[in-house]
Amino acid sequence: MTALPNDLATELTAFRRDLHRHPEPGADTPRTAARIADRLEAAGLAVTRGVGGHGVVATLTRGTGGAVGLRADMDALPIAEATGLPHASMRPGAFHGCGHDGHSTMLLGAALALAADPEFAGTVHFIFQPDEENGAGARAMIADGLFHRFPMDAVYGLHNMPGLPVGTLAIQSGPAMAFEDNFEIRVRGAGGHASAPHLAVDAIVAGAAVVGALQTVVARGVDPDDFAVVSVTGFETDGARNVLASNVLITGDCRGYSLATRDLLRARMRQAAEGAAAALGARAEMTAAQSFAPLVNPPEHAARCLAAAADAGAPTHPDYGRIGGAEDFAEMLAHRPGAMAFLGNGTEGPHGASLHNPGYDFNDAAIPAGVRWWAALARRACAAG
Repeated sequence: MTALPNDLATELTAFRRDLHRHPEPGADTPRTAARIADRLEAAGLAVTRGVGGHGVVATLTRGTGGAVGLRADMDALPIAEATGLPHASMRPGAFHGCGHDGHSTMLLGAALALAADPEFAGTVHFIFQPDEENGAGARAMIADGLFHRFPMDAVYGLHNMPGLPVGTLAIQSGPAMAFEDNFEIRVRGAGGHASAPHLAVDAIVAGAAVVGALQTVVARGVDPDDFAVVSVTGFETDGARNVLASNVLITGDCRGYSLATRDLLRARMRQAAEGAAAALGARAEMTAAQSFAPLVNPPEHAARCLAAAADAGAPTHPDYGRIGGAEDFAEMLAHRPGAMAFLGNGTEGPHGASLHNPGYDFNDAAIPAGVRWWAALARRACAAG
């Protein structure tokens, strides 16, 4: 395993901690994008700013070979940090609770390492994407011509994973991460005085029946071999202390690993909601929208990720298992083949805390492993192109 030069390792740790101190949630990531773009330009790469908003694409072309895209996300979370670390967020109510500061730093390091390697041949587009957490950043960059302006044969992503030993490269071939659907069900009754429920159609009682009916959708409608989750996460009414509600708004979240499962859930949920409400004299109307597509890793690209880990001297965890979380990198895989892999962040302290936990922190010890893996993957992908 080749170690990073000390000066590069030190620079990348400082860079990551600077991003951590200055988190930028959502699509509005001007400082983060500028810091990354400025450093890449200083290294001599061709940098395009403002792709799909604050997205950055840096291109390295040397000699002949294939073209590959490597993607990292830049955005933070609207969560207050609770680590108490010296490099903790300086922005109230925002912090890098999912490790995107580390993702961007590792990809930056790979770009610097490959740019300094005279033996590298091929074209690499280093993609730095905002707004992953909202599921909108990848679509924005694609709509702005990402794959037409920067032609590539394949595209890859990397996400840190607490609970895995630091530096271990894990991947799941086939369905790897879930889709996410968000739904709203509006239950309409006829309100009235709390003393005379027989003269009203209580939307709260009907809404409660709808919530209960939704719990049967997965248990009695989905093949046990298929993962699916239907979660009610909101219940709002227009009732008052002595007023029976006329309207209830039920909101929630659905997960699964295929579009067929998504379509089945939508159909069964609509039937369950309408039937449960009608049984109590109310009406239910459901709408659903997909926030994240299912992420599927083609076997040959999962194998390439594992081979790159072997090249980089990293331990591997093939067949890691499916993950119920969602990733908008799936949008990029809908346009080009590739894969999403996971890098161990450690098992203890803030490095082992779950993603989106206020006590989480990206592990700087994982940076060299991520840089080496990205560089090895770029070499393999360009040689195969």
